[in-house]
This record gives sequence, C-alpha cells and structure tokens, in this order.
Amino acid sequence: MGFEHIDSTNAADVGGKGVHLGELSRIDGIRVPDGFCVTTDAFQRVVAGMPSIDAQLDLLARVEPDDHAAIRTLSADIRRVIEGVAIPDDLVAAIGASLDRLGERVSCAVRSSATAEDLPTASFAGQQDSYLNITGLAEILRHVRRCWASLFTERAVTYRRRNGFDDRKVRMAVVVQRMVFPDAAGILFTADPVTSNRKIATVEAGWGLGEALVSGLVAGDVYTVRDDRVVSAAVADKPRSVRATPGGGTRDEPVEARLRTQPALTDEQVVGLVRLGRRIEAYYGRPQDIEWCLAGGDFHIVQSRPITTLFPVPETGDEENHLYVSVGHQQMMTDAMKPLGLSVWRLTTLRPMYEAGGRLFVDVAPDLATPAGRARLLGTLGKDDPLIRDALQSVLDRGDFIRSLPDEDSGSAPAGGPPALIEPDPALVTELIRQNQESVATLRREIEHLSGPALFDFVLADLAELKRILFYPRGIQAIMTGMAATSWLNENLEAWLGEKNAADALTQSVPGNVTSEMGLALLDVADTIRPHAGVVTFLQRVVDEGREGDGFLDELAGLTGGPEARDAIRGYLDTYGMRCPGEIDITRTRWSENPAVLVPTLLGNIRNFEPGAGKRHFEQGLQASQRKEEDLLTRLRALPGGEEKAEETKRMIDRVRTFAGYREYPKYGMINRYFAYKQALLREADRLVRSGVLRERDDIFFLQFQELREVARTGAVDAGLIRERREAFRSYEALTPPRILTSEGEALNGRYRRDDAPPGALTGLPVSAGTVEGRARVVTDMARADLVAGDILVTAYTDPSWTPLFVTVAGLVTEVGGLMTHGAVIAREYGLPAVVGVAQATRLIRDGQRIRVHGTDGYIELLD
Repeated sequence: MGFEHIDSTNAADVGGKGVHLGELSRIDGIRVPDGFCVTTDAFQRVVAGMPSIDAQLDLLARVEPDDHAAIRTLSADIRRVIEGVAIPDDLVAAIGASLDRLGERVSCAVRSSATAEDLPTASFAGQQDSYLNITGLAEILRHVRRCWASLFTERAVTYRRRNGFDDRKVRMAVVVQRMVFPDAAGILFTADPVTSNRKIATVEAGWGLGEALVSGLVAGDVYTVRDDRVVSAAVADKPRSVRATPGGGTRDEPVEARLRTQPALTDEQVVGLVRLGRRIEAYYGRPQDIEWCLAGGDFHIVQSRPITTLFPVPETGDEENHLYVSVGHQQMMTDAMKPLGLSVWRLTTLRPMYEAGGRLFVDVAPDLATPAGRARLLGTLGKDDPLIRDALQSVLDRGDFIRSLPDEDSGSAPAGGPPALIEPDPALVTELIRQNQESVATLRREIEHLSGPALFDFVLADLAELKRILFYPRGIQAIMTGMAATSWLNENLEAWLGEKNAADALTQSVPGNVTSEMGLALLDVADTIRPHAGVVTFLQRVVDEGREGDGFLDELAGLTGGPEARDAIRGYLDTYGMRCPGEIDITRTRWSENPAVLVPTLLGNIRNFEPGAGKRHFEQGLQASQRKEEDLLTRLRALPGGEEKAEETKRMIDRVRTFAGYREYPKYGMINRYFAYKQALLREADRLVRSGVLRERDDIFFLQFQELREVARTGAVDAGLIRERREAFRSYEALTPPRILTSEGEALNGRYRRDDAPPGALTGLPVSAGTVEGRARVVTDMARADLVAGDILVTAYTDPSWTPLFVTVAGLVTEVGGLMTHGAVIAREYGLPAVVGVAQATRLIRDGQRIRVHGTDGYIELLD
C-alpha cells in the first residue's frame, strides 16, 4: 500500500508506524519522504507457511517475562527461521513494482511497523529494527525479512510481555521509504519530556542521520522553545556522525573540527521546526515525539508517535491558569480509578474536582490568588505534606502563573484561625458512632429490593445523607479538636522539654479507633484457627494454589475446627469485609467478595504470634501511653510555672485520647455505604446482562454514575464507549500521578529542602517517633506480603486495608503520605517508627536490605 492510500483505518494492515506516515503525508505543509508498506497480510501469509513457528510460539508463551535467558534463546530461534524464509514470487513482484515507482536505483529506509507499535498507550519505540540506505530489490527483500524477524528480538518480546500484548496477536508490516540524506537530523518533543510542560517544546539536533543521536553515539544540541521563541540552547560537542555510504548502508565517521561545536540548527530553523511539530500535534490531538531530517534547507518528517509517558491534563475548556493538587495523595490511593469510582467519589465530596488519567485533582489556583487564601492553604497542606507545599511554593515564586488578588475584606480578622476546642466527652463520640451505625443499617434495609431508576434515585438521596454525616459540625469539631490538641502537645512539649513528637507515644491504643481495632481483630481470628493443624494446612493450600473468592469457607465445614474457623472469618468479614486496598474506588474488589486475599496475612499471624496477642498489643500500647503521660507531667511540674503547664497538658492529652480514635470512623461509615451501593449496582448489572443490554457485569464500572442511571432507564448502552474506556484505564494504570499538576501539563512533586540527614540517607516526613533497624520488605500487593515479626514494611502507600500487616512489622516507610494520613495515624497508635513521603522508596530500597528508620527525624539509612 502506498502512503497515499493509508489512513487511520489501516492500522491492522500497516501497523503503527505505517499509519502515522500515511497520515503525516496528508497534513498540509508537512514533507514526508514517499514510500509504501508491505502489509501484515504478507507477513501472515509467509509465517503461515512455516509449520514450526506455532510450536516455537507455544514454548515462548510459557516463559516468564523476567526469564531473559529463555526469551533470548527462543526468540533467536524464531528469528533464524523467519530470516531464512522464501518470499512468494507474486509478493516479490509487487514489492518490485512499488520500488520502481519510487525511482530507478532509489535508496530506501526499510523500517519495521508492528500492529502494537506507536500506539497512544505504548510507543514500542526502538523495539523492532530499521535499516537505512538499502539499494536494489534483493537487498530490500532481505531487509524486509529482517524486519519481520525483529518482531521477535529479546527486547521486543520482553516489552510486549510487560505491556500485556500477546505475541500471537501482533503482526508486522514493513515500511519502505525513499531515503533522505540529511545535513542534520534529530528529535522534536512537542511537550517537555522532563517537566511534561505542554507549552515547551524540546529539539535535539546533530549532524548527519538521526541514528547518531538515537543510538547514543553522540549527544546532540538541545533547544527549548516557548511561544515561538528559543528560551534555551545547549550546543554540544558533536565529534561523530552517521552518514550514508555510496554502496549502501551507513557508517560512523568523524565530524569536521569546525563543525563539532557549531549549532546544527539556527534559532530560526528551530522555531520553524517547532511550528511544524505544533501542526502535527494539533492533527493528532496530543503531544508528539517526532523524528525529523533537514536536507537542502527543508525539514522532512520521517516519524511521529505519541509521547506515552505524559500525565494527562484536566480539561476545563478555558485559557485560564489552573494549579491542580492530587486528591489521591491526600487519600492514600494514587492508583487509577475506573469511571464509576471516580464519579461516585465526586458525588461524595463538597469541592469540585477535575479528572485526568483516572485520578482526581482539585484546582487550588483561586485559593492561592489572595494573601489570606495562600497562607491558609500553604499552612494546611504544608503541615501535612511538605512536598506539596514546596511544589506549590515553587509555582508561586515564579510570580506570573497565579494571578494575585487582594483579600476581599482586608479590615476583617484573618480567616482560618485555630478551631474552638471542645472538652473531652466520650459520650459525644459514642453518640456520633451510634448515629452513623443506625444510618448505615437503614440504608442496607431500604436499598435491598430496589432496581432500575428507583435504585439510582435512592443512591443519590443517600449520598446527601452520607455528606451530612461526613461533614456534621459536631463530628468535625471532635476530629479537629483531636488534631489541634496533638499539634499543641508536639509544639509545646518540644519547647518546654525538648522532646520531639511527644504526642506520638500518647496516641497509642486510643479507644474506639475502628481501623486499628481491625488489625487486632484478625489476631483474634488467628487465635481461633491456630489450635487446628488441619485447618492451617488447608488454608496454606488455598494460598499455594492461588485460589480466589469465598468458596474455601464452605470447604472448612468438613475439617476438625473448620466450622469455628469459618465462623470466625465470617464474623470478621461482617465487621470489616467492606474494606480493601483502594477502597475509595467503589469498583474495587472487597474482602467480603474475595476473602482469600486475607488468608496469607491470617497465616502470618498464626506463625508470628502467640495466643492473646491482640489484647496484649492493645494493653502494652495503653500502658506505654500512660507511662509517657506520667513522665511528661512529672517533668513539666519541675519547671517554672510547671503546675499550670502540667494541667493544660493533661487537658490536651485527654482531648487527644478522647477524640483521636474517632477520626477513622466517618470513613469507615462511608466505605460501609459504598459497599451497600456496590452490591445493589451489581444486582442491577446482572439484570442488565440478563436482558442483553450489557455484555459483562463489570461493564458498569466503565460508566459514570449518571450514565449508568440512563442505561438503566433506557435499556441502551454505547458498547464502543465501554471498550474505549477499558483501553484508556489500562493505559492510566501505567502512569504515576504527580502531587501537583499545572494546566500547562507541568508535573511537580516538590522536594525536601533540608540538610540534616546523613549522607546517602533517604529523606521523608517523620510521622511516628522512634528508631528501628530491621529487614526491609518491599511490598506492592498486600495479598503477597510475606512478613515476619521485626520486618520493616516499605510500600508506595497504605490505606486502612493495610492495617492487618501493621501488627507484624516494626516500622513503616511509604512513598506517599502526610502527617494525618492513614499510615501515619495507625503507625502512631501501634507505636511503629514511620517515615512517609519518601520519593521512590520502593525502587531505592531493596527487598531484604537492612535499613534503619528514624521516625523522629524523618530519614532512612541503608545499612547494606
């Protein structure tokens, strides 16, 4: 197929690269060297004639992605077979005729173009092979075979495995394109590849063919462009270049001395190239990674692919500057969420939120516009997460991104002063919990038999009740009193006694913390099971066989002690089964839906603890807290004015111990409601599947709440939209959301501006005092955690579902977190030294490495 016949509908025929070249050739003002594609049909026809290929692909399919030696051996065998295959005569004739149309003795680039290449979700850049300056039909055919074979290089096979592409379903086309012999060549990114800023383009340029840059033979000149102006230029020493040779192929050769440090492009050429890039970007609707050549004063575009690593920018439909704060970093859930989960969360919150990349963000630009708003926001966020504060401050320091407005009433008292503290009243907490429980019970009773539009109307009404409970003034006052008292204790006790984070020890084993109780309750379940060796053996088999679901519970009935074990697990699920990792996403699988995920933790509790550990753990924490209180009050009374200091401190301690535990309850109530909604919505999904409206019950997860409501009302659904969103979600899962994102696409994560940590230490935010040394266990999936007492848990983030692991470990390190986020709160209650907000902790700390966690000062030492 000639480029002139190729458009976006031909991806299955000519692969990603071929489609892009066909489309590029249609864009006004874009020069693309002429050429054609040998289609995937040709590849399939040739491969079908090789009987041995199926057996080899079967072997390859059984190899793990990390078994590099096996992949190397098997893929090399497949390549040898393909490179030696005979091409049918009619295909040889067709390629020859297309080659003749390009010109007599024309030199060509022969380039691979796989059907899983240059996709919006995965670029596959450099995974297959390309060959330059190939002349003559025989050589073209030989290199077509080599391109086909390059579908099975070790790096291409490994990349497909890690990105979820099936080797059998990927096909190879080959681009044959008239060769350009450039003076200079390089790469253009229409968004900054480092900061992700969409308004800054980056150009890399070197002499000769672009392969010198791509292969790393030389570093090129680097230009950055914004608003049609070169804002920076770094001219490199370019001692080597790749040039075409007269007999075909290319060679590496030295650059003339006078050209080595001369810019490969003028500023005018750079700006002109970026304008071409913006035209291409506008055509595709997203930032592009573009390969270009400069020959005879004209730019030729030889490839354009989407930049797949950029985090998407929320769509607002205006030209205003926006500054977005990640909601996931506040909620300890930075994973991508499905559309139903996003929409239900948005219906739960009071503040408008923006969606991008399967995550939610809040625009704080209006808050930062006024001096009072700026002080309030930076004070609140800065205290909880210094990295967010630093990122916000770095934008403010530029002076031109956030517009500055005066406070609305400069004569009034500043807003956001300390909250009015209430007296410690355990009866208030009891009443708040009772009201929440009764409300959830009413919801479960009334939602059970609803379906169709009536169900959705009911959920919307109940979401209003949920918001009333979450933001009930007395409940908020209780939580804020506990937090304010904690801050008061830390600030004043450090000032009076020189003791950092003294409140951490005082919050151990506070009453009524439903999340910490959840971890201890699983120890009680372990006590029920431990005496029954047959049950323990059976549960280990459940883990070894990778079983899922709840079927194993019924099988327990036939074992000695099995009914007691089953009842204990089900009793635990009755109280905590609505929880799961990422629980704020209503679509996530709950423990009650798949209790098998708890079995590894349960077995760990059986191995690591003696009977009665749950009660002992709580009692030890309570005694430690009481001892700390006595010690602090005694030391305070010895100071000048000590009796008054001690009395005020005692009142603050009582406030902390009365109200700190309640802080976890509103979210527990919310997750109870979410699970009730989910169960009802899944019953509705089953009805829609039975009636033929939906293909699968989890299709509902890829519709927003209001969209699903409309489907239930009309009995009609856009199946293409669901497929599109499934694919988008898979791409979002590979993205890492930034803490801060600007409307220009710039991703900012902030940094700790401190120099008090030892050399080589990893810095973070200290959230639970103490120092502990132990074996690091880097855990990315709670269900696969293999912990023993004394281990230090290192993970990306923790939400309440991780609490059962906390009873085993001796310390905590997370990449995401703040002073009052889940991991910090539970670490303090369990007395675990903890440091959160440690950038790339799961990559920089090896599993099994000995580390020392300094929870008081906020850093981690790597000991081996």
